Amino acid sequence: MTGEPVDQQDHVPQSRVSRETTDWSDDERRAAIIDSLPTADESTPLAAQLAADARRRIDLHGRQFPRPATTRVVTVANQKGGVGKTTTTVNIAAALAQAGLNVLVIDNDPQGNASTALSIDHRAGTPSIYDVLVDDAALQDVVQQSARIPRLWCAPATIDLSGAEIELVSMVARENRLRNAIAAYLAHRESTGTDRLDYILIDCPPSLGLLTVNAFVAAREVLIPIQCEYYALEGLSQLLKNVQLIKSHLNPVLHVSTIALTMYDARTNLAQQVAAEVREHFPVQTLRTTIPRSVRISEAPSYGQTVMTYDPGSTGALSYLAAAREIAERGAPGAPATNAAALAGEHPRIPSTEEN
Repeated sequence: MTGEPVDQQDHVPQSRVSRETTDWSDDERRAAIIDSLPTADESTPLAAQLAADARRRIDLHGRQFPRPATTRVVTVANQKGGVGKTTTTVNIAAALAQAGLNVLVIDNDPQGNASTALSIDHRAGTPSIYDVLVDDAALQDVVQQSARIPRLWCAPATIDLSGAEIELVSMVARENRLRNAIAAYLAHRESTGTDRLDYILIDCPPSLGLLTVNAFVAAREVLIPIQCEYYALEGLSQLLKNVQLIKSHLNPVLHVSTIALTMYDARTNLAQQVAAEVREHFPVQTLRTTIPRSVRISEAPSYGQTVMTYDPGSTGALSYLAAAREIAERGAPGAPATNAAALAGEHPRIPSTEEN
């Protein structure tokens, strides 16, 4: 022990940080603490990861994210299963809410996994998004508040939603039902003096059916999680074509604003190659932050939690918090031009699997 006094919040010897910190901004103080940390040699991956986590923890702890000028409605979609759609939806939502933003998750997947992860009641008979889509129920009548994160709400999915695709086929304006419900809900919050929502995240099933079409029509933005595995881009061309069709015929403001690389394992060449290829084709949309493979992320839903509350200091939680910060800063008023471009964008051509 050196006998130096230690700051209990950041566990950094105070003598290693300039004494003239009283006039510093919060960002300058964080940067000074981060600079004072010892560096780790990349030849020791575990130490390097611990050092990176420590820096990220100091940079993000207690930080408030900027509010968007208007409510951002984001659909999280990929017709491939197992790429982390629901995990990304609930953890990004939880991270945004913990950072002071008002967030609604709409569980539009009959499996109801987003409802489970947020510990929201979705037993058969519970008022759910099925009632909104099929029976014209008001969204405010089905939304439930998270018990663990006060600024987070969820419209749950029940098993009834599995039959909604068939029931929607014969309905008038079937593609617009979710959009109309969201518009009515936002108007209801405004009329009752309730603080407006900053984000609405819509979790989709792994398909391109009417439930996903409703989500595309309701949103302005699409967030695509891509697993860092072989054939990660397979099927992405079809997804982008569907987004373009919706944009052309039903929702002219729809665009892919964000791509998140999930299940990333930096120890493998394959993951690095997939990440490089995605960034080559989507240089603006792809988040700088990658989401690692993590036991903690996988364990959290079994406890009815997101990793943000289950183990907030874990690498997975810090990664989702950093990704949420990127998303929030892209949509903030006065965001840099490169961020604005991500919220506008043309969809680049994706190579076919024969070309890979």
